[in-house]
Amino acid sequence: MAKTIVELKKADLTLGSAAASVHVLKGVDLTVFEGESVGILGPSGSGKSTLLMVLAGLERLDGGDILIRDTGLNGLSEDALADFRGRNVGIIFQSFHLIANMTALENVAVPLELANVGNAFEIARRELEAVGLGERLNHYPGQLSGGEQQRVAIARALAPAPGLLIADEPTGNLDAETGRQIADLIFASQAERGSTLLLVTHDAALAARCSRQVHMRSGTIENDSADLHLGRTANA
Repeated sequence: MAKTIVELKKADLTLGSAAASVHVLKGVDLTVFEGESVGILGPSGSGKSTLLMVLAGLERLDGGDILIRDTGLNGLSEDALADFRGRNVGIIFQSFHLIANMTALENVAVPLELANVGNAFEIARRELEAVGLGERLNHYPGQLSGGEQQRVAIARALAPAPGLLIADEPTGNLDAETGRQIADLIFASQAERGSTLLLVTHDAALAARCSRQVHMRSGTIENDSADLHLGRTANA
């Protein structure tokens, strides 16, 4: 039986305050099993990116529970949460989030060094070679194309060998062909390593490459292909 890697129970979150507050997540239930690839779709404002930020430990819930690999995130201190995230969750953002004054090699190695990994630069070099950037190790982000920058970001996310890989619109800032290459790389890496992938996208064709699709609307899960296959109602 597949092991649960993500479990959300009645996840509730409001962002902002007073008149500017927005109820972003409204009692969301979600279970994800190891090795799944889950495409999360929905219109702007549906809560899909916020859901990923919660799963990455970058936003804290107001109510409900979140468990990643059987560890409850709600009770962790900020330091403990950062440590857990660094060891268990790899994150790929739409806008790359590389450090401009560091080389590709340094961008990948720094998170490993912060986690006290002894051979950080050796691992970083290997990961960059794996994404096709073996000749670009000492280039700075400004010297790289958008596709190359996203490859650096993928190498950085994969370097700690996380069980959970989270990608928020990873092809959103790329042209169609480069986006396809980046998607191919993400899915190939996930399959090779047996990790679990949660992918937010506006692209239905990209989500269709995942083993499961979750559709969000107005802070809730509108439908989930896993529920449909099992004859269940989402959030039942």
